[in-house]
Amino acid sequence: MRESGCPYGIPEEDLLRARCYGLLARLLVAPPDAAVLALTAGIEGDDSALGEALTALAEAARTATTEALDDEFSALFVGITRGELLPYVSYYLTGFLQEKPLARLRRDMERLGIARAQGVHEPEDHIAALCEMMHGMNSGLFGTPPSLADQRRFFDAHIGSWAPRFFEDLEAAESAAFYVPVGRVGSRFMAVEAEAFAMAA
Repeated sequence: MRESGCPYGIPEEDLLRARCYGLLARLLVAPPDAAVLALTAGIEGDDSALGEALTALAEAARTATTEALDDEFSALFVGITRGELLPYVSYYLTGFLQEKPLARLRRDMERLGIARAQGVHEPEDHIAALCEMMHGMNSGLFGTPPSLADQRRFFDAHIGSWAPRFFEDLEAAESAAFYVPVGRVGSRFMAVEAEAFAMAA
């Protein structure tokens, strides 16, 4: 099935994957504003594990306020010196920031023709940036989507190796309220992605 106006004939299931990555990217790059909260509140899940997590996230969005989310996001990811969580590949894989995992990511970004956005100061191995990259690859935002094999290699190297643990940490974080279901969506979506890639091998 193709999305109307899509020049690449992207299957509907890949567009749905792209939307999920896009949602996670937006919620993890900055606290959601009123417009993002309204869109999130309108999400309708199904009876799958991921669908139930999306339903819980929509319910949380309906009662959340932007002021409370500014404070929650800061406590989780910013803090006075640092937030409760450090959502970077390098940190999760090495215990330090801007280490070899970031260098490997930059090489793969160059190979895939993905450039760092102007005005972005976070290292590229931030979870939001990685979700945005997967969103772009699945949606055709970066041009003709990479092969499934290339997507899998990227996922395994830069996301699947640590993001499930990050999302579990987010779901259990002391500072999290709205971000508990965000963590649950991320955790369950990572499991769906890993299973789908394994079945396609």
